[in-house]
Amino acid sequence: MFGKKLKIDAFPESAFRYVEYDAIVCIDVLLATTTAVTGAALGRPVMPVASLEDALELGRQLKEPLMAGEVKGEQPVGFEIPNSPVALIRRTDVERPMVLLSSSGTHLIVNSSSLGNGPGPRVYVACFRNMSATAEYLASRHQRVALLGAGTRGEFRCEDQMGSAWIAKRLMARGFEAEDENSANLVRRWSTADISLVAWGKSADSMRRSNQLEDLDFVLTHLDDLDFACELDAGVISRVPVARSPEPARRVAAPSVERPVSAAEL
Repeated sequence: MFGKKLKIDAFPESAFRYVEYDAIVCIDVLLATTTAVTGAALGRPVMPVASLEDALELGRQLKEPLMAGEVKGEQPVGFEIPNSPVALIRRTDVERPMVLLSSSGTHLIVNSSSLGNGPGPRVYVACFRNMSATAEYLASRHQRVALLGAGTRGEFRCEDQMGSAWIAKRLMARGFEAEDENSANLVRRWSTADISLVAWGKSADSMRRSNQLEDLDFVLTHLDDLDFACELDAGVISRVPVARSPEPARRVAAPSVERPVSAAEL
């Protein structure tokens, strides 16, 4: 296979298909990778885990960790904050390492980091906040990239399809080609979609029901405002600076028109 290639896929178990790729980008816009990237932006060490048992075990090994996350939408007993970028930015204890757990996003990250017996792919974490920086960093260092959405309840949710397609479009502008027709179709469909569609999706609806409106608004109003990629190295997500001028964050109001949205649309 010649030339730079990319593929879009979803779900934590899909990571095992990409052991021969140069890089895997994990995307869980609502909310794990947004929380992780925001933690990295604050200078906090971020340590993703795949299960509650792993979170508790890692927490016992660390000095004063900040336990953050959710299991099936519920904050576990003993955790200080949920899986929430807004809760994170309100804290001042940035020296405390954060153990981050989510139902699917952190599971995807951990799966991606444990492939094969060799070095395996480099693992990156992206959300709407660092799309362009991530694409620029990938394009300068890798030849074959998998963009993986976390998925929720067996569905590749619209926000993760959108985030994957936006990064893919930026990679394609730098010489990458879609590896299969499904990836190409996702780029065509979602790379020009308006972010307001996220507010109509199932994940956003779940967030409204659980009173996470501030987090939803945070995601919708922080677009490409960070100038670094995020890489997982030795179990810690940290910043990788990229030489670019970030686009200013822009506010997008959630749609107020009440209308049904088909499964095909989202």
